[in-house]
Amino acid sequence: MHAIEPYYNWRNLYIASEDYRSPFFEKEYSEFEFTNKVYNFLLHPQWDDFGSETLFVKIIFTDYDKNFAIIELIGEWNDCIENDIMNLKLEVLELLMGEGIDKFILIGENVLNFHSSDDLYYEEWYDELEDGWIVFLNFHPHVLDEFQDANIDNYVLCGEDFEMDNWRTYKPSQLFKKIEQKVENRFDLPLLD
Repeated sequence: MHAIEPYYNWRNLYIASEDYRSPFFEKEYSEFEFTNKVYNFLLHPQWDDFGSETLFVKIIFTDYDKNFAIIELIGEWNDCIENDIMNLKLEVLELLMGEGIDKFILIGENVLNFHSSDDLYYEEWYDELEDGWIVFLNFHPHVLDEFQDANIDNYVLCGEDFEMDNWRTYKPSQLFKKIEQKVENRFDLPLLD
């Protein structure tokens, strides 16, 4: 896991540690010192710690005009023991929401497992977004099954419609537009007579 870096090809467009509105503003990173780990596996030092023992994040892009953030995750999402959603919401998401962000794309291809507790923080997050939305992009099928078993898919959009192996080929605004179209299509239901 130490070789898996957060996506970095958008760094010419956005760097969370240089964004004064970011929860990670002025954070300094080492390229050589590995301090974070998931269990016995060291993580690349570019991942950000938000208070979880097993889950780490990287805000790879934020657009305050279009009100969206793209966040990449790595590790094990554990609400049962670590209450990861609470920590993520309090330490990262609410700060972004306070800056007007109401559309979230969370990339989960490096999330290995999910352990559920209750869905209260997901419901609260969803309710606070009003016209916004939450998309879980590229989570593994077994993780999506766990989300579904815990009813978290009542509050986030995920599944087959939100699998895009080629997301890295887009610029952030293009990826957002693609996701936004999928969200709109999901809610574009035919009217019944």
